[in-house]
Amino acid sequence: MRANRPRDTGPELGVRRELHRRGLRYRVHGRPVPGLRCRPDVIFTRARVAVFVDGCFWHVCPEHGTTPSANGDWWRRKLTGNVERDRRNDNTLVAAGWTVVRIWEHEDPVDAADRVANALAARR
Repeated sequence: MRANRPRDTGPELGVRRELHRRGLRYRVHGRPVPGLRCRPDVIFTRARVAVFVDGCFWHVCPEHGTTPSANGDWWRRKLTGNVERDRRNDNTLVAAGWTVVRIWEHEDPVDAADRVANALAARR
């Protein structure tokens, strides 16, 4: 499990590089809502936009998500719990006035940055 980094993953860095290249400035792994345990990968505090870069395995990507066959019941519960937690966090952030952008790790960083820029433009 040591190889599963909680932050600064390759896909996350790719998105952050593209956002920075576009002149967008952000915070990394901040807490947007007091008491909420999740930390978005990128947050834009003034615009109140939270960006998550989700791994295909851990967040059950519809295209690339898999369930290990060994200890399958445990993994299904674990991965389903991750998705449920993501939805709870999204709902909490939206209720607090934030816009949530979810990006899959397999997405092109340029396309992902376009989605983030569109969310920022809509908030301004």
